[in-house]
Amino acid sequence: MKEPKRARKDAAALWEYALRVLGGRAHSTGELREKLRGKAERAADVDPTIARLKEYGYLNDRQFAENFAAARLENEGLGKTRVLADLSRRRVAPAVAQQTVGKVYEDVNEQALAEDFVRRKFRMKSKESLFQEAKDMASAYRRLVRAGFRSATVIAVLKKFAADPDLLDGFEPPEETEEE
Repeated sequence: MKEPKRARKDAAALWEYALRVLGGRAHSTGELREKLRGKAERAADVDPTIARLKEYGYLNDRQFAENFAAARLENEGLGKTRVLADLSRRRVAPAVAQQTVGKVYEDVNEQALAEDFVRRKFRMKSKESLFQEAKDMASAYRRLVRAGFRSATVIAVLKKFAADPDLLDGFEPPEETEEE
């Protein structure tokens, strides 16, 4: 069965579409630009629509990044690295992402955040049964790194929670390149 062709939108319809999309959830300028390009009858209509949205205050990457980072910190307890990567996937400019994430995480103790993450994600296990084997430790290490915590912090936290902290003595984390 052939799929029906989607009608392209003129400038007025593109504006209405953009408002509907932003009514559903916040988007970065890059995300919305990509969506609008896919719907626009003329590519030249996209930039004026984006400019108009910014003019009315409906589109603000700095505010978007700040709200996004604060929500990821508050609701999921994720580390800075993960939030920066997520903002990059949402097409927020790197400079804007770095600045806003730095501001949101300014007074956050990364080790305490990582400890809370371990308590939340491994709450079904008692401390005595937590990370008894090297494979459990490696799995927890990967999970914490994916959650956005730096290797040094992850190792310190795992030593605190491990049934046998000596398992981490010979562990060498991969080299990190952090830009702050």
